[in-house]
Amino acid sequence: MTTEHTGTGDPARSLALLWRTHERANRRGRTDLTVDRIIHAAIEVADADGLPGLSMRRIAERLGVGTMSLYTHLPGKAELLDLMLDTVYADVPDTDTTPRDWRTRVEQIARDAWARYHRHPWMLQIGTSRPVLGPNAMARYEHELRAIDGIGLTDIEMDSVVNLVAGHVASAARQALDATSVEQRTGMTDEQWWSARAPLLDALTEGHHYPTAARVGATVGEAYGSAVNPVHAFEFGLHRLLDGIDALIRDRHDTGGSRPTP
Repeated sequence: MTTEHTGTGDPARSLALLWRTHERANRRGRTDLTVDRIIHAAIEVADADGLPGLSMRRIAERLGVGTMSLYTHLPGKAELLDLMLDTVYADVPDTDTTPRDWRTRVEQIARDAWARYHRHPWMLQIGTSRPVLGPNAMARYEHELRAIDGIGLTDIEMDSVVNLVAGHVASAARQALDATSVEQRTGMTDEQWWSARAPLLDALTEGHHYPTAARVGATVGEAYGSAVNPVHAFEFGLHRLLDGIDALIRDRHDTGGSRPTP
């Protein structure tokens, strides 16, 4: 569930900060407190405590400065969130070094995003329907588009593929991180949780006719020790998405046309 949204800050100040068109010193003229230091401190706080634990006061404490000194560098939390996201987007590999096969390139992009979410779980608490308009976000989008450029997709389809893969990764990562979080909070593994409830559920469903659910549920439970395996869900979904994209490209090639899809 998102608790914050990108693109809610002052547009002029946000874009100026994202593109570093200026760098202000603090009120005492010191140069040791910079926008970059503030951003990295904020990321460290969010990595440790999530967005609920992120505040200008906590960031200032981590930096050993007064809270008000932060406001000489950026207006507030709305602009800070955009800067934090754009900063973590900076770990984009060099496009020119990616493998030639488009499927391998897209798979690597998905795995990079999966790893990024696990390094920075707070990213999943930010709604990005109004995207961050910073240089690293633009570089990431360029990198993702170039991975599938020239393989037979229209521009609209290229954007749709990028968003489809990104949506799958975010959903799978959220499920994986939720599973880790609930185990940490409760002190109980999924296997322990199911073991405590399975006999009760069996008694309640006895006499009811759920043959398919019973068979599949038993198979899944035996395989995973849980109702779901987030890693399997990520891998299975990713490869089915790639299969679908491949089928679209092959169909386009076989028909000899470039029919845009809805």
